[in-house]
Amino acid sequence: MVPEKKMNEFVDRMRKAAGEKLESIILYGSAANGEFHPDFSNVNLLCVFRETSFATLSTVAPVVEWWTRHKHPAPLLLTREEIETSSDVFSIEFLDMQQRHRALFGEDVLAHLNVPMQFHRAQLEYELREKTILLRERVLLSGGNKKLLWELLLGSVSAFSTLFRHALIALGHPVPTSKRETMHVLAAAIQFDPSAFLQVLDIREKKIDRKQLDVMDVFSRYLAAVQQVTTAVDRMLDASAPRSS
Repeated sequence: MVPEKKMNEFVDRMRKAAGEKLESIILYGSAANGEFHPDFSNVNLLCVFRETSFATLSTVAPVVEWWTRHKHPAPLLLTREEIETSSDVFSIEFLDMQQRHRALFGEDVLAHLNVPMQFHRAQLEYELREKTILLRERVLLSGGNKKLLWELLLGSVSAFSTLFRHALIALGHPVPTSKRETMHVLAAAIQFDPSAFLQVLDIREKKIDRKQLDVMDVFSRYLAAVQQVTTAVDRMLDASAPRSS
């Protein structure tokens, strides 16, 4: 299901365009760990360059344009130094990359990357709050349109699954490998109803038809779970934080 042929073509095109300025290309995310879904998942690529000047970006721009024209997101372009120096403030992203990735070309720069965790909790709280607020906003803008509500559910479940997994990391729990396991473990840890998330995952995996479900009911439980998890994680992490003297 992962478009291996297209990825290999991207690697060939990028290597020819960038030459020695390109250090490595790494696939990360669901396409690298077996949870890829062609209707909902992205093919996420990290391109590591020796430098990212305007001239270099202009040289590889046609390759990126070709890639995005095939409905893939633009690759992430970073230098090795940027990866090493920004892994503290992007601990969620780099931990995910490190745990779910595959080198397509060059050195695997993520394999031994040190991801400092001093800002992980703050980033987690920020991301949960931000995405909860955005979810409410999108509900208001949907105007009760059932199609838009289903799209919102199916489009947001991966992001919340990632944050829920990092909530387990922050709380010191073992981290499951799948979205479904994450829901079960976190629900047991903080006592919330994960049924809406599990139903949305069932729809994504084509285990059930969404016509069998009432979107208003599913969304009601989904939003309640998101808000409950956000509040519970915030309180638990604040309670476990060291007190200032």
